[in-house]
Amino acid sequence: MPEQSIPEAPTPALEGGASGQAPSGEALSRRKLLSTAGATGLVLGVAGGAVGYTARPAEATPLTSVGAEQVMFHGKHQPGITQGLQARGHLVAFDLAAGAGRKEAAALLRRWSQTAGRLMTGEAATQDDTDVARDAGPSSLTVTFGFGHSFFARTGLEKQRPASLDPLPDFSSDHLDKKRSDGDLWVQIGANDALVAFHALRAIQKDAGSAARIRWQMNGFNRSPGATSHPMTARNLMGQIDGTRNPKPAEPDFDRRIFVPSSGSNDPSWMANGSYAVVRRIRMLLDDWEKLSVTAQEDVIGRRKSDGAALSGGTETTEMDLEKTDAKGDLVVPINAHARITRPDQNGGAAMLRRPFSYHDGFDGDGVPDAGLLFVCWQADPLRGFVPVQRKLDRGDALSRFIRHEASGLFAVPGGAAEGEYVGQALLEG
Repeated sequence: MPEQSIPEAPTPALEGGASGQAPSGEALSRRKLLSTAGATGLVLGVAGGAVGYTARPAEATPLTSVGAEQVMFHGKHQPGITQGLQARGHLVAFDLAAGAGRKEAAALLRRWSQTAGRLMTGEAATQDDTDVARDAGPSSLTVTFGFGHSFFARTGLEKQRPASLDPLPDFSSDHLDKKRSDGDLWVQIGANDALVAFHALRAIQKDAGSAARIRWQMNGFNRSPGATSHPMTARNLMGQIDGTRNPKPAEPDFDRRIFVPSSGSNDPSWMANGSYAVVRRIRMLLDDWEKLSVTAQEDVIGRRKSDGAALSGGTETTEMDLEKTDAKGDLVVPINAHARITRPDQNGGAAMLRRPFSYHDGFDGDGVPDAGLLFVCWQADPLRGFVPVQRKLDRGDALSRFIRHEASGLFAVPGGAAEGEYVGQALLEG
């Protein structure tokens, strides 16, 4: 995973004065709160023998660094791709309503883009905003939009459908629920505050109106920023460090691997600077996994559980030695270890940017957890990124005994919208 930045320690805060009310009784909007970030802050007060923090009477309480962090909506690429992992996420797919076509889709994407742009700056969604996130800043909110294979037939745009959006092949590990797979439109929402993320989800759903209906929706989470003493690669629900070999934006070939180029591509021009998202709901069979010893778990993955280092030695970032053997002559990194099979140099250079969320949707009647990974990966070409790696995993990954792919989707995510434009405008108005 891309490493998360660790914000400064949050400033303890109470609203307004000692009574907890905003100055002069005025409710603070998200915009007003955002504008106070970094203001001179809190003084230590003593009243009635109790020691606590109280704001100076004439000043609003500043946001913590987590709440104040903002991602830009407008730009070359859509948000939510290269940013670090977020603490809370929602994935939701929509189908266009019966009778809705290209005109309705264009109006919907315009509404969604305007709403996303407002929310990502800390503004309210509309005049009838729900106020769920009224007291928060942007909290690194990102909203990302994509088109599924079926969208193009629904809007009469079949000639503009990219060949890279052809349906994914069947894999032996698939146990897919069609009702929780695919969709005409896909939205990814992420934030470092759960209420901010839910607020965006509700606003997007309300904006859909009569033009589209929800096909499926999934909720996920990651470790909160600042929960570790220093920046670290994330862990998944199996306890493994997950994402060590993720491509980094600083690498010279990052854009070529992750984003569709603006020229010289087989993709239609409206996909310039866009990417393809593969979305998989992967259930982890945690009861079976947790019966393994730590050593057995490490053999399945090919990395130490404690620090993510390869079993061949070194640190998390040390290159894995695939030929190293132990005193008995056995490979130190087992031949079917997950980390060995997924290495780009073992898959013709296939690379994808993994940016998932963990999920937990309760327990069944036997107490078995419905938990795992909302796998989201980004690449310029899924036929050269996700597909060859998944095919190889299908043929002998030691991890396959402990996971089950239960839902799937592939979405074309166009480039970012310029100021005054909306996402997908080049497709829908081209």
